[in-house]
Amino acid sequence: MKDAPLTLYVVDDDEALRRSLLLLLFSQGLAVQAFESGEAFLDAVDLRQPGCVILDLRMGAMSGLAVFDHLRSQHSPLVTLFLSGHGDIPTALEAVRRGAYDWVTKPDTQQLLDKLPAAIAEARARGQALRMWEELTAREREVARLVGLGQPNKEIARVLVPPCGPRSVETHRANIFSKLQCANDNELGRWLAAHPWLE
Repeated sequence: MKDAPLTLYVVDDDEALRRSLLLLLFSQGLAVQAFESGEAFLDAVDLRQPGCVILDLRMGAMSGLAVFDHLRSQHSPLVTLFLSGHGDIPTALEAVRRGAYDWVTKPDTQQLLDKLPAAIAEARARGQALRMWEELTAREREVARLVGLGQPNKEIARVLVPPCGPRSVETHRANIFSKLQCANDNELGRWLAAHPWLE
């Protein structure tokens, strides 16, 4: 399946900074959309599509952290890069600990340009993982999560609704390994742990 075009989103309530970032990113040949608030961004964007969001930590009504928490609650694959003033560095570090990709001290545009290629590569990797996951049936996803937790076939067969036989679970397991390119239960467990935003 062909990669969908990847979009970068700039979310900042400082109009001058927003405009300068737009020009900078456009000049790099990137597809960019800008939003003046977290609310406008969340209303307009499909949160299930991979991409990168450059998100200001401190904004008016809805803070960058509140936007990020919403992305996490929606299991969004969006890669988040926070823009942080010097005084907000501890908050930015906490955001990374909670799952943000990285942070940049504003207005250090060179630092942003240095970190963007890796963030975009991560967004593409998440897009690939999402496509692989969506190739699984609903039952295969259910089985995959239980296999990833280390459950044996008999136990999985017992807890599924509706229940099925261990042989059916074995068939699902083989399909899952093939579609996700995992060799065994441990690899599947690591794959799922690496993509916690998958539903």
